[in-house]
Amino acid sequence: MTLATEPASFLQVRRTQPRAARSSVSSSAVKSRVYLAMLAFACVYAAIGGRLIYLAQMDEAPSRAWISAQDSVAASRPDLIDRNGEILATDIKTASLYAEPRRILDVDEAVEGLTRVLPDLDEALVRRRLESGAGFVWLKREMTPDKAEQVHDLGLPGIGFLSENQRFYPGGPTAGHIVGAVNVDNQGLSGIEKYVDDQWLRDLQSIGFASGRTMEPVRLSVDLRVQHVVRDELVKAMERYRAIAAAGIVLDAKTGEVVAMSSLPDYDPNDRSEALEKDRLNRATGGVFEMGSVFKAFTTAMALDSGAVTINDSFDATRPLRAAGRTITDFHGKNRILSVPEIFIYSSNIGTAKMMLATGVARQKEFMERLHLTKRLQTELPENAAPLLPPKWNELAAMTISFGHGLSVTPMQTAVAAAAMVNGGSLLPPTFVPRTQEEVKALKKQVISPEVSRMMRYLFRLNVLSGSGRRADVPGYTVGGKTGTAEKIENGVYVSNKRRNSFLSAFPMDDPRYVVLVVLDEPKSEREGIGATAGLNTAPTTGAIIRRAAPMLGVMPRFGKGDEPIEISY
Repeated sequence: MTLATEPASFLQVRRTQPRAARSSVSSSAVKSRVYLAMLAFACVYAAIGGRLIYLAQMDEAPSRAWISAQDSVAASRPDLIDRNGEILATDIKTASLYAEPRRILDVDEAVEGLTRVLPDLDEALVRRRLESGAGFVWLKREMTPDKAEQVHDLGLPGIGFLSENQRFYPGGPTAGHIVGAVNVDNQGLSGIEKYVDDQWLRDLQSIGFASGRTMEPVRLSVDLRVQHVVRDELVKAMERYRAIAAAGIVLDAKTGEVVAMSSLPDYDPNDRSEALEKDRLNRATGGVFEMGSVFKAFTTAMALDSGAVTINDSFDATRPLRAAGRTITDFHGKNRILSVPEIFIYSSNIGTAKMMLATGVARQKEFMERLHLTKRLQTELPENAAPLLPPKWNELAAMTISFGHGLSVTPMQTAVAAAAMVNGGSLLPPTFVPRTQEEVKALKKQVISPEVSRMMRYLFRLNVLSGSGRRADVPGYTVGGKTGTAEKIENGVYVSNKRRNSFLSAFPMDDPRYVVLVVLDEPKSEREGIGATAGLNTAPTTGAIIRRAAPMLGVMPRFGKGDEPIEISY
């Protein structure tokens, strides 16, 4: 019995001993170990937090620069299309080279490699940027794919690419002055590109709704086919007549829509640096000139609309006209009494000035204001020049203005005013975007009576049939027009051997739909023995434009009996 119970007692004693040992451990020692562990964890977390704060401080500047770069390259623009849906401007993807200087391992190696592949880079500038310690710097924007691949193959740490939107103009210089250009950050600098920014795109981009989004294209009133014709014929005319510059406009006389507009020398918006050259300004809306005898159309309309002159009146042009010590003469004058139609087709300065005098100086000034020829013309293009008015609008100034000297305006202003002369008398502001009939009705302003407009159509057509505009005639299209040959001013004096020639026309004259204006700056004689007047250069250039463009615009030729062109009569 004793032996049987001993082992049990022994085991009981063994199990109770650990509890006694644990209970004997001091509670203060346990607390110390807990505090020590908590302190250790706190130190670890403090070290991690400190490191994170340090890294955050290091990356703060690069992050902001990166975000700014991302925003600039991601900004999208809407396509610009012509009235038929042909693309005039669009976005394409291109690679731009950047560096993170803090991650560059060997600056010398990076500079040597980059300048070898991209010799146009400034080595000193690249080195300064790579040694700057910045978080992000641009090195080269808008790279070609082959150059980007060559840089990539260098395998340089800290060198990378961002894909960004680059503006591309498929037609090159064809419509350069209309569409305008953008800067390296895809922001509009000129033309319709700047107009779109000013109207709504800049605001859209500022709130982040223009990044990586496909936007509805912006449709223009321009017809790319006609635009090509105008530019092509101007290029040919500059070569044929050795002119230093040219401008051409095709305007819808019924709506005020600009169908085509070209100014030479022009520039390719794909190479925006060309736009900075001083001779490449947009002469059609951004340059002001004395338009010469085409202004006689406005003087004639003014005189007829005033009631002071009728189309059956005559004026004595037998001798020069003296005014304020100046003498007004005719170029190849007839030296006889001329009827109003003869004054128009023979382009008599004397007869035109006398029609103005019969109407009055005050009425002339009011009429020019009515045609918006005395203030800046507003269009979607930002390039709109203000007219140059005479210092004093006295009798002498009014006489010279009557035949196109003393008042300088843009070619676009001239074309817009001419449209009112032939479309029934309604002045419409020009536009480069399509215009609805409701908008036309709301915008048009009657400046001459429909009856006077009918008379002007008759005179325009008569000048092409029997006057100085004969070389502009195109069979089947009843073209009408008025020539203008204006001497240029140098050092305050008119120079007889330097002229700016123009031809202002419309077709078809029985129901005019389009106004065409061509201007050549300092054209020369095509060959020895002939002159260099507007009838010999701008008139045939206008005829060539109408011959090619009219079918594109849906204006088909019409012939009467014997296939003779239909004529209008008064």
